[in-house]
Amino acid sequence: MTNTLPLGEWSPAARRLIVTAERLFAEHGLGGVSLRQIAHESGTANHSAVHYHFESKDGLVAAILAYRLPQIIRERRMLVRRWDGSDVHTRLEAHFLPIFELAEDPENRYVAFVEQLQRHEPTVRSFTDLPADLQASNEEFNRDLHVLLGDLEEPLRRLRIAQTVALCLHAAADRDIAVAAGSHTTELDLFVSSVLDGASGYLTAPPSAATRQRIGSVRERTTSPLRPI
Repeated sequence: MTNTLPLGEWSPAARRLIVTAERLFAEHGLGGVSLRQIAHESGTANHSAVHYHFESKDGLVAAILAYRLPQIIRERRMLVRRWDGSDVHTRLEAHFLPIFELAEDPENRYVAFVEQLQRHEPTVRSFTDLPADLQASNEEFNRDLHVLLGDLEEPLRRLRIAQTVALCLHAAADRDIAVAAGSHTTELDLFVSSVLDGASGYLTAPPSAATRQRIGSVRERTTSPLRPI
């Protein structure tokens, strides 16, 4: 993975490229933005600036993740310390509150960028190329939820966790887009509480008889890559 520097060690030019690329990717998708456009909108006259700092578009994508994730993970660690180990809602809050708060900040477009990234298959390897310390947050979250949802059979448990991550990401990305557009949004505390209430209820809801009948025939054929949220 290219240029996984600590937050304070990026050069000013590299930071401008990262922030500009994050915004443009969030607005237009990864396939809708050229490296030349990123360099131009970052204010540099060197059209090869992205290649100089990051080698490629994949390297730039990896740099955006490395730039944002350390802050997210630090905040998650502080929130997890308050968790008593038994409550699903509180564990969800520890994992997703930093994401919802980023979506509220008009100075970045990270959440909408990640949603676009998940739709762009050629760069999905950026998720699994992350250093181990950055992957640990997702691994710990998954492990904790598997324990909390131990009454659900494994295939259903895995499916619900994946769908909850997608639900929370899309809700946060929608808010990111609304904030960036200056649209009216629900007060943040109410928004977060409502989303997490719904996610908690979905995770813990007893399966229907129809679902229980189908579980026995389900066999996972693939393993989804870790998602950097």
